[in-house]
Amino acid sequence: MTDHITTELAGGVLTVALNRPEKKNAITQAMYAALSEATERARADDAVRVLLFRAEGDSFSAGNDIGDFIAIGSQTEQPFDMSVFRFLKALADLDKPAVAAVRGRAVGIGLTLLLHCDMVVVAEDALLSAPFVNLALAPEAASSLLLPQALGHQRAFEIFALGEPIDGRTALAWGLANRAVPAAEVEAAAAALAAKLAARAPNSLRKTKRLMRDAAALWSRMQVEGEAFGSQMKSPEAMEAFMAFTQKRPPDFSKAG
Repeated sequence: MTDHITTELAGGVLTVALNRPEKKNAITQAMYAALSEATERARADDAVRVLLFRAEGDSFSAGNDIGDFIAIGSQTEQPFDMSVFRFLKALADLDKPAVAAVRGRAVGIGLTLLLHCDMVVVAEDALLSAPFVNLALAPEAASSLLLPQALGHQRAFEIFALGEPIDGRTALAWGLANRAVPAAEVEAAAAALAAKLAARAPNSLRKTKRLMRDAAALWSRMQVEGEAFGSQMKSPEAMEAFMAFTQKRPPDFSKAG
């Protein structure tokens, strides 16, 4: 367990908070393990009717902690052994409503996590991005399936291929969010939606969500993405991208091919 993930159950809502604000809530493998436990608990515990993701500080999440990810990934033969895949499986299997409250940056998994949430509240000035190609990696969390379904191919490809952020107003217009509100109102708006869902018939909600999502198909896509992600992690392109990231310079892919 890690102090960088906190949980609180009240009124049928299990609130899970990313609590590493000094690092913009960049997620380590230890944090993924704690997120897995919380998401699995949400599914199994009858006292939990809704799962609410939020974050401390001024950013939802900067994505993977690059140093931690490289260190653990380089020691792991199979990417599926990493704690992140336990969390992804838990998201795929979750059949209770999930809500997200997003302020500031939502990068990588910070964005793709939202695709598994049923209601999303974003700050109008939030910045959402999925810079996998910028790091010479590949999409994850079944986002290669879910993002085109939500946005259409062209918009989804732009988000993946260019890695440029979209703001909260655009996220709402494009269908990634239910509400876009001033940053100071995000937490209250998300909590209000979670409370409304918690008051609804729980079994009806679960069956509705199961009918709307194919958990097996999501997990299957996650595994295919994991293979692509794992092979890219060991590629010269990724080594150049990671080196450039640590040296705070643009990557040079001119010799890649």
